[in-house]
Amino acid sequence: MAKGKKDYFGLSYIVSVILAIIPITAWICGVITRISEGKIVAGIIRFFTGFWIVWVIDLVMMITKKSIWRLLNV
Repeated sequence: MAKGKKDYFGLSYIVSVILAIIPITAWICGVITRISEGKIVAGIIRFFTGFWIVWVIDLVMMITKKSIWRLLNV
């Protein structure tokens, strides 16, 4: 399992990868995750552009780095 912060509502790595593989669940979970982290701008950007562009980035990052891509990680 990934050390540190877990993605998609604190779920395990395997469940997060499965959710990231399915485009619509990755889009919904990505928007909700970013907004719940207090990153409203990132959530809005994800809502409008994340269905294809950010989905591919999230999927690659989830598999390789075990964490979704966090835009504006300040």
